[in-house]
Amino acid sequence: MRHNRFRYGAWRGGPDPLAPPYDVRAAVDEVGAEVLDGGSLREALRNLLRRGPQGGRGLDDLVARARRMRREAMRRGQLDGAVTRAQQLLDQAIAAERDELARHDTDEARFAETVLDNLPRSTARAVEELSSYQWASAEARQRYQQILDQLRQEVVEQRFQGMQQALRDPEAQAAMREMLRDLNDLLDRHARGENTDDAFQQFMNRHGDFFPEKPANVEELIDALARRAAAGERLMRSLTPQQRAELQSLMDQALGDLAGEMARLTDNLRALRPGMNWGRGERVRGDRDLGYGEAAGALEEIGDLDDLVDQLGQEHPGATLDDVDVEAVQRQLGRGAADDLRRLRELEQQLRRQGWVTRGADGLTLSPKALRRLGGTALRTVFSELQAGRQGQHDLRDAGAAGELTGASRRWMYGDEQPIDVVRTIGNAVRRQATGGAATLPIRLDVEDFEIAETERRVSAAVALCVDLSFSMMADGRWGPMKQAALALSHLVATRFPQDALQIIGFGRYAMRLSQEELAAVEPDMVQGTNLQHALRLAGRHLRRHPGSDPVVLVVTDGEPTAHLLDDGTSYFMWPSTRETVTATVHEVDQLTRYGAVLNVFMLGEDPGLRRFVDAVARRNGGRVFTPEADDLGRYVVSDYLRARRGRRG
Repeated sequence: MRHNRFRYGAWRGGPDPLAPPYDVRAAVDEVGAEVLDGGSLREALRNLLRRGPQGGRGLDDLVARARRMRREAMRRGQLDGAVTRAQQLLDQAIAAERDELARHDTDEARFAETVLDNLPRSTARAVEELSSYQWASAEARQRYQQILDQLRQEVVEQRFQGMQQALRDPEAQAAMREMLRDLNDLLDRHARGENTDDAFQQFMNRHGDFFPEKPANVEELIDALARRAAAGERLMRSLTPQQRAELQSLMDQALGDLAGEMARLTDNLRALRPGMNWGRGERVRGDRDLGYGEAAGALEEIGDLDDLVDQLGQEHPGATLDDVDVEAVQRQLGRGAADDLRRLRELEQQLRRQGWVTRGADGLTLSPKALRRLGGTALRTVFSELQAGRQGQHDLRDAGAAGELTGASRRWMYGDEQPIDVVRTIGNAVRRQATGGAATLPIRLDVEDFEIAETERRVSAAVALCVDLSFSMMADGRWGPMKQAALALSHLVATRFPQDALQIIGFGRYAMRLSQEELAAVEPDMVQGTNLQHALRLAGRHLRRHPGSDPVVLVVTDGEPTAHLLDDGTSYFMWPSTRETVTATVHEVDQLTRYGAVLNVFMLGEDPGLRRFVDAVARRNGGRVFTPEADDLGRYVVSDYLRARRGRRG
């Protein structure tokens, strides 16, 4: 029997057909890079979809295409073309009638010429006065009738796409009148909240030929009709008052006894879809005179593109790409644009499905999983700078999670948390199986085989990192380095020194505790004030919650204290700093000093007031002052933390 052998490897025949459209991890890193550079987390996630990951087309490209098409529609022609065409046909009819009357030498012919000479200048009123005129010229009669027939046909075709033949014979006109009555009755029942599912099916069975789009339910029917009705209303609003009056009068004459049902239909649709754009006109310009149907169609297209731009903009709270109508994108922008949107949708779904982002009341935000990756990126960046600068020689390969290895081991007992000694565990299993003869593969482990590596408990530290959130940090390009330093330290403590207790405290007019998630998303405080006193008070509370740990306070700031808490808990701000603010802040420094905390300040910038203050703090507390460049902040903060830990080992 012949056995087939298969070998599996990486795809080599070009792009992997099963690969996702985008590298999700690379997309997360792209967001992380923007956050570490000082950008807003929320904006970074939005920018990912706006510009498209890894150079792909994003929402901004789709919006730009939609706006370009809107500009083209705005240059399609003159919206008052229906009135202009009616005027042209009326002039042709009157000219033909005058030619015919000139051939007759009768009083009736002269009287008819007088009637034509005294017609109103308004096209609509002239058409109305000629409704009972007895035309002598067959050509003139045809031109006049064409005014009303053409306008009636355009209005009906614009509102009901399946009625191209509806007005060509009396039987079809009767069917249309019946359809309009039934449609308005259906919409009235739907507006009252009645169940109209059966009524809708009966309506479509009787009049479905008038609706080639084949709506599946009442809501789809209303959407289609309301969109076209709103376009007609916007057309009227786009005309001057005189043009609007002319066109409305012509339409009323053209529609005849249908005008009442059409007006009732518009009222019903406006009530059912009040949020649709019914009233805003558009300044459409161009060389061509557009008929009513063309003009309303252009405005309908403009309205659809406006809705599409709004959907693609994702500006409303809780917006997702699921809100975007893919069919509308394909209809307006083409198949390629719809494919781009589907890829972006898949990226957003994969980010959620794989746990990289979560959705809250304010939209998408990075998950703890993504923040760990972001913190790891920040820490790697800091350590690469440490190695490049040859400062600290911080080799962390021996930094275990439980303590320092002693080199000894013992049998594992229930409840032990020390790491497993793999070599001795395997050796025990091999020796046990060899007692009855040669050991054979596979080696099977038993509970009695396990040994653990003994460790000595490390001294833990309680660390408070106080970071300045004032607007000057952003204005002077220090926001990104501050975030990177804080995230790197947070990740280092969580992964290498879990026995340490780190609390990040942000301070502006007030101070607040920040989790890693809040730190990544925090934005500059636009309210003036640098309340270091409040931050140090919170730092002291954190240290006292961990009385068995060595207390360390790290402060990152670029300005002297300008705010402090009053007795009622409100913040008092004054610039330049007052004696009361400095005294209140120094009081908190003294409290930390008496507790035994070391307070190290990382001073950004060359503010003279800040320099005087931190020098005084260093003398009172015994801590140190660092003056790093903004780009070196992460290296200084992590290096100082590690140096302090190394000094406490013993």
